Amino acid sequence: METRHLRYFLAVAETGSLTRAAETLGVAQPALSQALVRMEGLLGVKLFTRSRRGAELTVAGQAILEDARLSLARIDAATEHARLIGQGIAGRLTIAFVATASLQLLPEALYAYRQKTPRVEFILREMTDLDQVAALEAGTIDVGLLYTPIEIHARMKQRVIARYRMVAAVREDFPVGADGKVSLADVARGGLVLFGTHEAPALRAAVLTAIRKVGEHAEIVQEASRTTTVLACVAAHCGSALVSSATARVSFPGVRYAEVREVHMLPTMELSAVWPARSKPMLADNFVDLLPSAG
Repeated sequence: METRHLRYFLAVAETGSLTRAAETLGVAQPALSQALVRMEGLLGVKLFTRSRRGAELTVAGQAILEDARLSLARIDAATEHARLIGQGIAGRLTIAFVATASLQLLPEALYAYRQKTPRVEFILREMTDLDQVAALEAGTIDVGLLYTPIEIHARMKQRVIARYRMVAAVREDFPVGADGKVSLADVARGGLVLFGTHEAPALRAAVLTAIRKVGEHAEIVQEASRTTTVLACVAAHCGSALVSSATARVSFPGVRYAEVREVHMLPTMELSAVWPARSKPMLADNFVDLLPSAG
């Protein structure tokens, strides 16, 4: 049964006349009459009793009237939804992010996007860099906000959205110089809380290299994959950590932040948006356009 059959049926049922229904629909009355006959043939029942007074619903016609209205309403809604999705102003967007991105960049972009396209539904997931890579490769997320460089075995677009220097996260009673800074050697001597071997290999290697260059042995006392876990370990006196300067916005009981004197020896943390490369701009492209570019 075609959608037009439902429209014709409802028009006749509501006007009570083939003539008025044909005028309302903008079709010829014979074509309308033939379509109703075909519909009745498909259903195997009479839907209308025709007389000089017009067209009256039969018992069978009355029985399907409400179902026909609901079905047509759902079809119209689905059609409109598909149209909006095709225009890039509706749909569902799944965004994964590291904790740092949630401190400023993500909220600002979400707010701006909601103002432009309020029909878009967001699915938000805090995930580690490594988990985001797997999700991007599997196609289960649309955009990842993660630290780069990182290897992804899929065709992706990438935009660097922020760069952060590294600062030390130390326990509250950690000795800090009169300048409010600490040395890499001071940080290393108390043991390090560091990202796992597979989590951010390039960043980890650069940190350990910098510590060796100042003549210290870097003992890793605890590995952690999430920022809050790193800070919790520092607060528990497991050791000290080197985190992005954006993390210093997070107040965590038992933890203080300090500038590192040899910060020039430490890597810059590069936060990027990564999303699938497609020939036609999608919701993900529109979202990334609202994020800053760090060049």
